[in-house]
Amino acid sequence: MEKNGEKIVNPAAKGRETSEFLMAIVRTLSTSADFEQREKEKARIEKTFIQSDKRLGELVSENYQELAQITQDFSTISKSVNEAREKIKKIKDDLSSCKTLLHCKRDELRRLWIEGVEQKTMVAMLDQIEQIKEVPTKLDNLLLKKHYLHGTELVVNAVAKLENQLVGVEALRDLKAELITRKEQLHDVLIEELNKQIYIKSPNLSSLPGKRGSSVMKQDTLKRKGINGIPAPEKLEFGKEVKEDLNSNPEDDPAHFIAILVESLYMLRKIPEAAEGLKVKIQPELSAIVARTSQAILESSSNQMDSSSQSQCLLDFLESIFHQFRFVAHMHKVVLRNLHKIIVSGVPVRQECLYDMTDVWSKIQAVVELLLREYLDVENTAASRQRAPTSFDEPSTDINSFFAKKRPAKPKKMALFRFDASIHAISTNSYVDDSRAFDTGDLFSSSLLAEMGLEKNQMVCKPSVYNITAIFKPLESFIREIEDAIACPDGTSSLQAFVTDFVQNIFLGQVHYTVLTSIGSATKVDEEDESFDALRHVVDHKTQKELGVSRPLLTSTVTVDKNLQELRELMQDLPDYADQFLNMICNTLKEYKDTCHSAYREIVQYDSDDRRVISAMWAKDEDISRFLRSLPSWRSLQSSSGQELATDDVCSEEEIKALNSKEAQILISNLTSSDGLIQQEIITDVTQMRTIANVHESVEWFSNRMKDFSNRLCARTNTTPAETAAAEYPPVSEKTLSSLRNLVKDFQDLAEICLLLLHLEVRVHCFYFLLPVAKQSNYAGPIDDLDPDSNVLKLNKDLSSMEEVLQQSLQPKKFKYIFESLGFLVASILMNSIQYMKKINENGIKKMCRNLFAIQQNLTNITMSREPDLDHARQYYELLYINPDDVITMIAEKGSQYTFQEYTELIKLHHRSHAALSPSQLENRMQKLKDVFFKTPNGD
Repeated sequence: MEKNGEKIVNPAAKGRETSEFLMAIVRTLSTSADFEQREKEKARIEKTFIQSDKRLGELVSENYQELAQITQDFSTISKSVNEAREKIKKIKDDLSSCKTLLHCKRDELRRLWIEGVEQKTMVAMLDQIEQIKEVPTKLDNLLLKKHYLHGTELVVNAVAKLENQLVGVEALRDLKAELITRKEQLHDVLIEELNKQIYIKSPNLSSLPGKRGSSVMKQDTLKRKGINGIPAPEKLEFGKEVKEDLNSNPEDDPAHFIAILVESLYMLRKIPEAAEGLKVKIQPELSAIVARTSQAILESSSNQMDSSSQSQCLLDFLESIFHQFRFVAHMHKVVLRNLHKIIVSGVPVRQECLYDMTDVWSKIQAVVELLLREYLDVENTAASRQRAPTSFDEPSTDINSFFAKKRPAKPKKMALFRFDASIHAISTNSYVDDSRAFDTGDLFSSSLLAEMGLEKNQMVCKPSVYNITAIFKPLESFIREIEDAIACPDGTSSLQAFVTDFVQNIFLGQVHYTVLTSIGSATKVDEEDESFDALRHVVDHKTQKELGVSRPLLTSTVTVDKNLQELRELMQDLPDYADQFLNMICNTLKEYKDTCHSAYREIVQYDSDDRRVISAMWAKDEDISRFLRSLPSWRSLQSSSGQELATDDVCSEEEIKALNSKEAQILISNLTSSDGLIQQEIITDVTQMRTIANVHESVEWFSNRMKDFSNRLCARTNTTPAETAAAEYPPVSEKTLSSLRNLVKDFQDLAEICLLLLHLEVRVHCFYFLLPVAKQSNYAGPIDDLDPDSNVLKLNKDLSSMEEVLQQSLQPKKFKYIFESLGFLVASILMNSIQYMKKINENGIKKMCRNLFAIQQNLTNITMSREPDLDHARQYYELLYINPDDVITMIAEKGSQYTFQEYTELIKLHHRSHAALSPSQLENRMQKLKDVFFKTPNGD
């Protein structure tokens, strides 16, 4: 160690060095025998001593102030030590004297000590008594502020003192009895407060109408944020000691408040009783929640009594119930975690005395099932249940009976008039029916209502099996929450089993029965109207306007569509049963398709041998049907129906004329055979044509709607989860979907066949009336008949009748398709009929021209066009006024206007009409015609 640049040596070490140095000198001097050596050693030592003395003097000079101060301090300390020794000596003497004196007074001191202890004990007991006397007042104040932990601790400690330290104080006997009673009552208060936190504090008014959007909380949100600020039970820190803050409101933190209540019950040693009390109260309290919510819903929607608002009320009611039941389950979970915390801490509680979340969810399921039994009217529908078919793949009931023609009923005596349909009767009957339907006194059993805690007037809507449609989705979501919460061993909860049983065994059967009943009521024969036919009865103008159609539709079709629309809505409301509802739709479509085909066959069948009218056979003929569908008029009709007409399909006027000519040739070749005239192969009743037109419009409208529906469906095997979530309808079986699309195609085919039938039937009528014009009439008579042929007049009347019914029943574009190019066909028929005339004179020519003019006028009124093809036919017959040679010359000069065959038949008729002409002349003229015709530019 150095100071001021000099090395400071430890004094003890310096002393040892000095001693060792002296001992070395002594040893050297004693062992040295030479005097000189000793003198040298002495001289060295003296020299060293001088140096040391000199060094010492220097050090003393340098440290004089420190040495002086050390000397003074040493003197002060020495003096203080001496004074302390004197004082200690005096104290020892005094203590010795006191010991001697105390030894002399020992008995008296013992007596005084005992008296002091007794006095201290008495004072402590008096303090305890004073504190215990204040316990009731303090307890009331604590309970008033709901500081139950401090209150419980206070009363438990007070009773413990009264039963131990103060057990012998007779003056506290009444207070002791009172506190014991208060302790027992506190147990009930704590149980009641727990139930209040679990049930009464639930957000029971948060899901009333108008608040649905903000009240129904998502389950993931509940797990993430908790309910009403309560953290999820899994996140509660149960390792912490439960403490109560007297300066805060304990209900601000419900989870902590529940922990305080459970801890208080633990202090009272009432955990088993508390668990049993909570378990017993679950179902009554849940039923009370149902009753309170029902009353609140009724009060908030007292003025809304229509069916849609009632369904909304039921949905709001159930969503509010589910929301509250989730809260109840959550609170029970918090309670159970606190109870298990106490058990884990070592409190001896039998496990069977507690309950678990399975018990809670079981009670919730039982209450919800009981509630559903009331609102779904299970008790009444089960008694008169309409069972569903065992397999929806096959129809269980033949609905053909609803559409088939019925035998004429016996005439019965009819009332002159009645008031059933009057406004007063209808409104009165409607009011009575609604009152009866909503009178729950006859619909619900008193035991079920009593168990639910409901009164007869506390139902938020009418009970009906169809209520399941409004609540199925939230109900299934709630059931999935339950199954996730309790992890059902068999995978299905009791509530799910009830819902499944209800839908499969009651609801589906009821829907199936309702659909059949609805269709049956719309198509049954009225006993007072024997002529009523399901396929002739059309909807009124009001319904027609509501449907947005311009032409009448069959009532049966609209009824079937309405029922299928309800089934489609059920597919959306109950997505889990989409296949069953789609099977119902397919079965109904199949039955209605068969019915329409059966009615169609009855119309086109004209005798008992299953023979059909000509137009029906042709409409079903593949070749003729394919040709008619290839015509521009048909393609134009399809394009106006929504299908684009390709550019290549647009025909010129010459091509259209050629196709019309081909159509006429096909018809003429089939109908102008040698078999004779058409007999019974046409539809003579024009009302049947109206029926076919109505069937066409109805079936086409219906098939378009069903096609749109089928296009919005997707098969289950080809659908991704994202597509399923975005789809309008749930995915269905691929087999059923294929069956639906095939049925839609059948309806489209039927609609097209009906239109083709009308197109052909009008043309067959022309053949029916015009073929006898040439074959049976006389055109060589001596008298000029000013009227057209009777068959022509009949044809005009027939065409006018068909125009009247078809114009009302068909859309303009289809009406145009029926009568379009009809003039060309009539002209072709009459021009082709020239071969059947035996002879003709000027009067006959005039008569034929009158026939053509009369038909032209009628067709012009129908089609609103000139019909120039009839002018062409009239000019053809007017060529009979001219000599055949002049006709041939005209062909050579101006070209041909007709075909070679038409010119040939014209010349042949001229020769048949003039008997003086020889066959050789006919042959010469025919050869001349042939030479001229095939040399002209327009020759064939």
